[in-house]
Amino acid sequence: MRTLLGARGLVAIVILQAVLLAGCGLESGERKARVTLFVGVDTSGSFQRSGSYDDAMAFLAYYIYGHLNELGGLDKPRELFVGAIGGKDPNEPKAFHPIQDFAGKSIPEIEHDLRTWFPSSDSLTDYNPFFKQIARIVKERNLVLAPVTVTVVTDGVPDFAVPRAKAGSLAQYKHIDLTPLEYLSRRMSVRLAYVSPQVGKNWRDFVPRQRVRLWTVDAEIMKGWRAQIDGPGAPGEQERLWDWIQHNVDYRVRSIGV
Repeated sequence: MRTLLGARGLVAIVILQAVLLAGCGLESGERKARVTLFVGVDTSGSFQRSGSYDDAMAFLAYYIYGHLNELGGLDKPRELFVGAIGGKDPNEPKAFHPIQDFAGKSIPEIEHDLRTWFPSSDSLTDYNPFFKQIARIVKERNLVLAPVTVTVVTDGVPDFAVPRAKAGSLAQYKHIDLTPLEYLSRRMSVRLAYVSPQVGKNWRDFVPRQRVRLWTVDAEIMKGWRAQIDGPGAPGEQERLWDWIQHNVDYRVRSIGV
């Protein structure tokens, strides 16, 4: 009898371990699949004049390709949307290109499309319509329970209609509205790449926010991504580049309340 009970107990333990392992694997896969990635491209003339626009387009091609193909441990997004930040008129909405526009394309093909879709020709840099559209898409597509990452290539200098405020003044930073993103998902991260150290500080110090996690990467640091490419190797072999992206751009910053 003891032998029979012992055998039954052993079988139960094996079954329980199998269920737990299967559940853990499923949870891990789901966690990666649930990430929603928004990419913003600053199409203003000021970003072009900063000298970072061309480098940013090349970087984004690698960034998007790496995430879509889950290279080097980068999170593969469940959804991807890429849109412009800028405009010729205040509060001008822009179209967002979905994940299907990038799936199956090579890095050169993605870069070509980015340059075609997002030429640097706008006169304003208005971040607020971009954030509002993100909130609308997340709600309409029922992505509110998913972690949301917003990665923006920009000089970070706001230039939109604020009475008696010049482009890049502190008053303009205070009018950048992250409210649509607050409480939109269980983890909301906004990352700005290609800003100057002072502009990054202005975003951290003067842009009102509560739960939004903000991370800025200086333009000087972003210039280092090309040095991580190992010659003509295939994208899957660029481990140094994917590791650099994880530690410098996709860094998991804590919320200001933590």
